[in-house]
Amino acid sequence: MRGLVDLFSAVLGEGRLLAGSDIPDDLSHDETLGVAPVRPEAVAFPTRTSEVSELLDIADRHRVPVVARGSGTGLSGAAIAAPGSLLVCFAQMNRILEVDTENHVAVVQPGVTLEQLDRRLESAGLVYPVFPGEASASIGGNIATNAGGMRAVKYGVTRNQVLGLEVVLPGGEVIRTGGKFVKSSAGYDLTQLIVGSEGTLGLVTEATLRLHPRPRHAATLLAPFQTLQSITTTVPRILTDGFGPRVLEYLDATTLAAISSSVGLELGIPEDIRSRASAYLIVVLESSQERRLDEDTGELASLLDRLGAMEVYVLPSTSAAELIAARERAFFVAKAAGANDLIDVVIPRASMHAYLREVEEVAKRFGSYIGACGHVGDGNVHLTVFQPDLERCEETVRTILRLGLAHGGAISGEHGIGTAKKPWFLELEDPVKIALQRRIKAAFDPHWILGPGRIFDRPADLDGPTG
Repeated sequence: MRGLVDLFSAVLGEGRLLAGSDIPDDLSHDETLGVAPVRPEAVAFPTRTSEVSELLDIADRHRVPVVARGSGTGLSGAAIAAPGSLLVCFAQMNRILEVDTENHVAVVQPGVTLEQLDRRLESAGLVYPVFPGEASASIGGNIATNAGGMRAVKYGVTRNQVLGLEVVLPGGEVIRTGGKFVKSSAGYDLTQLIVGSEGTLGLVTEATLRLHPRPRHAATLLAPFQTLQSITTTVPRILTDGFGPRVLEYLDATTLAAISSSVGLELGIPEDIRSRASAYLIVVLESSQERRLDEDTGELASLLDRLGAMEVYVLPSTSAAELIAARERAFFVAKAAGANDLIDVVIPRASMHAYLREVEEVAKRFGSYIGACGHVGDGNVHLTVFQPDLERCEETVRTILRLGLAHGGAISGEHGIGTAKKPWFLELEDPVKIALQRRIKAAFDPHWILGPGRIFDRPADLDGPTG
């Protein structure tokens, strides 16, 4: 590998390729629970598309496995290196190339973070609406996993915002897909095929993103309910009545208490309500007009009261911001508490009550504790599993995922498959669909060098490193 490291280094120049003991531990893992760190053979820090092209040309000719990495905030293991691999880290491809206010698009490199882009767009009165809960996450990583987050109920997920891509294929070819337009019937939609492919089809080096007007006013309502069923019957009414919430979330009582305690947040909920509430609904409304927002807030509070809310709290702006920030950090609270696994199954939202009742039964059967919160507006359920016995934990997760599929759902709503969920994906998904996806992978990447072990296992009959 020494000779290959020299070849990679020659592409980048001094200081932008790390190898051996020079590679920091932070680049051996992401935030995924239960996945062992892997140190790559080398780490490349390209700054332009031509460098990525040369790196992939060398890697493909020599059958070197390649793994793409953004900010390392992923939760599926997709950004963790494979043994003997070249880790292509996009941290230095972090330029916002253009903000086009007439077409409402931004053109960015993959290393641009959500926080960086949001700061740039604020003065233009625009917003890139995808925010999966970590401001340091990169656009490239979000594209790789088709990230969602709390705002998806209104704006959709990453694939709804990506209009075009520049992508480097194995062998170094560069293609452009889409552009500054919102519709096309010109053949297969390669943009949407690459979004969510977790770096297994090509490496994204530029993205054209849809932007939206930035609402000037927002209000946050918190409503405790005695039962989760009351929440799941309330959500369709909120959406049907046309409120168009930016955020529509539920948390069980334990999760709300844990995230509030983690940041010292006092919401002023009386003890008699806290003791009887089993779940909470968080709704964020937004508007460009303050008077319209006030009217909508009052109407929504009345609707929640009629539909069984124990109380409705319109939170002060500071408390509202702290609550949303705490909700976004729920995973890290669970991780600090010793969670053994994290599930982000997605189901039709009307099935959520029945599904979560089944999850409770699964937890009892395997002696596991399961905390719950999620994007109730789009059916994305986040479950943290506490079960230190490995076999029982695996059976808990397998059963919960199988139940989600039985409800017409999918194994992952926004975190991706990566390496962490690959066993469940291969075991539980339709084998015909998996076979088709393997053929697509082979068409893009005949030597299977990109993202080895992500989503699929590399065919054993191929030459070279297996990753």
